[in-house]
Amino acid sequence: MKQIGIGLAGFGTVGAGVFKHLVQNRDLLSQRLGLELAVRRIAVRDPRKPRAVSAPAENFTARWEDVVDDPAVQIVVELMGGIEQARALIVRAIEAGKMVVTGNKALLAEHGKEIFDLAAARQVPVFFEAAVAGGIPIIKAVRESFIGNHIVSVHGIINGTTNYILTRMTDAGLDYAAALAEAQAQGFAEADPTLDVNGWDAAHKAIILASLAYGTWICPGNVFVEGIEHLTARDIGFAKTLGYRIKLLGIIKCDAGGRIEVRVHPTLIPEKHVLASVNGVFNALCVRGDVVGETLFYGRGAGQDPTASAVIADLAEAATALDVKRRDCGFMPHGLYGESKPLDEIVCEYYLRIPVLDKPGVLSQVAGVLGATNIGISSMIQPESDGERTELVLMLHIATHAQVRDAMARITALGCVKGQPQLLRVEHFEG
Repeated sequence: MKQIGIGLAGFGTVGAGVFKHLVQNRDLLSQRLGLELAVRRIAVRDPRKPRAVSAPAENFTARWEDVVDDPAVQIVVELMGGIEQARALIVRAIEAGKMVVTGNKALLAEHGKEIFDLAAARQVPVFFEAAVAGGIPIIKAVRESFIGNHIVSVHGIINGTTNYILTRMTDAGLDYAAALAEAQAQGFAEADPTLDVNGWDAAHKAIILASLAYGTWICPGNVFVEGIEHLTARDIGFAKTLGYRIKLLGIIKCDAGGRIEVRVHPTLIPEKHVLASVNGVFNALCVRGDVVGETLFYGRGAGQDPTASAVIADLAEAATALDVKRRDCGFMPHGLYGESKPLDEIVCEYYLRIPVLDKPGVLSQVAGVLGATNIGISSMIQPESDGERTELVLMLHIATHAQVRDAMARITALGCVKGQPQLLRVEHFEG
């Protein structure tokens, strides 16, 4: 049977999982593909390091260049992580005419245009299903299954670490620090969880999805990103009282003028919506197309096995594409959509919690500021006070980011406000 040589750059959690499952499911893959996927070279920092998954010692090298330059390697799999070395490896592989499989979301979000421009010029496909939502085949769906659709919107829970933390804050009443510590103890959060909890891991994925959906690469600087570090158990509790759950949500939309909106932030989601019931480390995405309507994708968004599954699927597609010239090298640009929508013009509904003095006239002062900035109040909760202070919890009607920013500056400056207000966005999934 014909063999296709594979080179792995990186043999960490995902790389080892790819090798393990290629070996375990060799017969299944061979029967389905009519060829054999054979790992020829593996680049690691220390080839002598003991590993949980064993591979032939002669396959290991300390130089990633050996993976690209080996004539027995036809497909290069980049699983090193990071930016600069991974970028250099992928560029070198494309220039050598070797297909690339990668799961590097940060690299693609920041350098996707450069990489895919080179891939198109050299007619060398790049596959990247593992870059977004682990084992959920969302890249293939957006790029191929929905090719006849204008994508109206994508709403996604696309970071398992933050979803686990928010689930535990909601279901067990934990505060943020305790929920994060539990996630780390369970292995669901890294020792340094910064990119997860500050929202940028999800933002990198949202940039890739938006770029695929709308045919133009989104600049990270045009994406609004807010993490979950400032969330409190009180906000979780008030959201439940109001009929919502809080999730870190990636939101991708396009307005009637073709302007693209990409944002990631903690979001109040109605309890009856399907995304509100996505808990633990699971991911889910709702994709709405103008032809297909609303679709739902659900599954594990990270971990060795789900991500390895996505990489192996890309390897299988790359192997079958070796003998067939492809017009699509992973990303097809087109001019149907325009620039990113300015942040100040993005509209939302809002949740606002304000710590205030418990005295007459406070609500009228706050309402006066909101009225002056043309923001309406749809509902309000005021819990019992401690005799001196209380909180106002307001649900606000649709307003632009600029309106709310102006209102927040004025409210914070009020003498009756005794602490930093908490502002969260609300999504009702209309269109």
